[in-house]
Amino acid sequence: MDSSHDIKGGSIGNLVPENHPRRESLLVRERLTELMQEGSVVPQGLIAHGRGECFDYLLGEKTNDFAMKSIDVSAALLLMSSHPVISVNGNMAALTPRELVQLSKETNAPLEVNLFYRNNEREIKIERILKEAGAEEVLGVGEDASATIPELFSERRRVSPRGILVADTVFLAMEDGDRTEALVKMGKKVIAVDLNPLSRTAMKASVTIVDNVIRTIPLLLKRVQEMKSKRKDELLHMINSFDNRENLREALQFMSRRLNQLALSL
Repeated sequence: MDSSHDIKGGSIGNLVPENHPRRESLLVRERLTELMQEGSVVPQGLIAHGRGECFDYLLGEKTNDFAMKSIDVSAALLLMSSHPVISVNGNMAALTPRELVQLSKETNAPLEVNLFYRNNEREIKIERILKEAGAEEVLGVGEDASATIPELFSERRRVSPRGILVADTVFLAMEDGDRTEALVKMGKKVIAVDLNPLSRTAMKASVTIVDNVIRTIPLLLKRVQEMKSKRKDELLHMINSFDNRENLREALQFMSRRLNQLALSL
């Protein structure tokens, strides 16, 4: 797990024995709990993580072929977009801050804080995490979140007029479906990372990566770096030939087969 420097660092890494069979999972939980106490992650974020971890068991806790396919398409889409934006919530900032900052720089996609449970203190704490990870600027903090997404009534409607409002592609993870649907209605492409292929976010996104964000973001960063040398027509072909519904179908079929195999092995 390339992003584990933040997760394994300090007192967190000392809490879990090196030989514990669930060490990586426990370190992630400890990281989220620590930042919940600090205030950048909310309790509801822990619930969202736990729900996703359940689906990760069904995926075998690995990045599967259908996820790699959507990661490649996402890399192509970020590279071909004229104004991509990376939307960041508390869990993302807690788990993969360095990779998010690197992905932002590689794709020229600004980082923007966007929260369902929004307050200025929390925005500032998430901004600080990202800046400590190397970000030069973070949008969507304080008065910068002065624009609104039409037909959306939660605090997620508040966006930066320099970021999500004018973006052609929005990358997001661990999301709720109403904003995804609203962004698509505005004509934007939405790349979503969601372990639950049945969620409204997964169903409404333009490209859904059914995988754990901790694995996805380092892989996406790597593929962006590798694909920069590809011709534009190759990238466009990848984007235009992708069928998100078929990709979700493959994820569900994989989960179904794996459950049957597990049942037979008992």
